[in-house]
Amino acid sequence: MQEQLLRKGEVAQQRIVDAAYTLFLEQGYHGTSMRQIAEQAEMTVGGIYNHFGSKEHIWEAVFTAKHPYHTMLPLVEAAQGENVADFVRATAAMLVEELNKREDLLNLMFIELVEFSGKHIPDLYHALLPQLSPIAAKFNHLRGRLRPLPLPILVRTFAGLFISYYITELLMPKEARLLMGDDPLDAFVNIYLYGILDEPGRPAQDTQYV
Repeated sequence: MQEQLLRKGEVAQQRIVDAAYTLFLEQGYHGTSMRQIAEQAEMTVGGIYNHFGSKEHIWEAVFTAKHPYHTMLPLVEAAQGENVADFVRATAAMLVEELNKREDLLNLMFIELVEFSGKHIPDLYHALLPQLSPIAAKFNHLRGRLRPLPLPILVRTFAGLFISYYITELLMPKEARLLMGDDPLDAFVNIYLYGILDEPGRPAQDTQYV
């Protein structure tokens, strides 16, 4: 009986989270009332308070449940490559494809940054931290000479590569994207791996930026 009640409670919480998620994306956090969440979830307001103490607690559950790390971390762990460069290229392709499925992500992050000044992001970071060890182990077992960087720096720049590509791809007009060549993601990866400076000793080439 207790297990059935627990399962019923989890189902109700999921209904609330899904309902609030839809409304938050459409109306923003402050533009959404508890009554609207209750109506969307087909529950009473009192029923919602049986599961969440406040609207902000609902947002915390939405932000955690709907963040893309749930699908992205398994992709990183599953990525293959004989060396670091191959691994990063394979991972970049998979993660950008996954991010492109999440048209909601900008709105989700916008609400957290603008309406909450990012105050829930540290909690998300602490939840993610224990799951980063497999990624570090993956890097350590691949061929390729890595600089001695702290793991948080490595992960931060690694994640930043994909997030910046995703955001600029969404915001940049088509005309600008056409100027970036056939495979701009590969150029992003090359910059991540090797920087923007040319190899020493190579003949200088004229570079023109349009």
